[in-house]
Amino acid sequence: MEVTILVQATYKSFQMLDEARDKATQILDTAARLTSETQALHRKRIEAIFTGAKQTKVQLSRFIATFIILFGFWLFMSGHYDVFHISIGVLCCAVVSHVSHNLLFANPRAGDMRVIVKRFITYIPWLLYQIVLSNFHVAYLALGPKRLLDPKIIKFKSKLESDISMVTLANSITLTPGTITVDVKDGIYYVHAVSKKVAEDLMTGEMEDRIAHIFMEADHVYVQDVFDMAPIFVELK
Repeated sequence: MEVTILVQATYKSFQMLDEARDKATQILDTAARLTSETQALHRKRIEAIFTGAKQTKVQLSRFIATFIILFGFWLFMSGHYDVFHISIGVLCCAVVSHVSHNLLFANPRAGDMRVIVKRFITYIPWLLYQIVLSNFHVAYLALGPKRLLDPKIIKFKSKLESDISMVTLANSITLTPGTITVDVKDGIYYVHAVSKKVAEDLMTGEMEDRIAHIFMEADHVYVQDVFDMAPIFVELK
């Protein structure tokens, strides 16, 4: 009888130890899981802080760069350098920079702003040359036979992707005598051309290709892009 009671007590003791071990294991697993989740949440919070700080720095840099460009242009075009005009210039440029700084420096592709600025500077002489040629052509149309005049609205779908590249193309077309950008809707350009030659020159797409090259658009990749982007990839490594 005593032996039976002793065996039962021993068995009960081992059973209680097994239950206690299982509960301890569950508690440890729960604690480990909570610790892991807490660490992951803490890590995400830190990453969010650094990401937010980085984005703020980028936004501030773009705002300052846009303000400097606009204010410099304001001073160049104003010709008045008294306190009143400069104060108005600072206020207006600050408001416009706040609204449009993402437009001026936005680029959906990975790229270096120095490359874009360099390409844009090299684009300006070509655009000025086209403006001079167009001036001669418009003068010839005005002084020559009336049959050469053939005003029409042409429509074409642009392959450009970003807002800044499409705005650059629209302004370039308008700056060139003989063509005016009437409207741009869903990537479709409506342009008024004064003659057939002007329309044909525009439809060749050379101006669009040059602007796409500036902003490194997807469908207009050149071998030069590889050489221009190589220093950036080296820095990333």
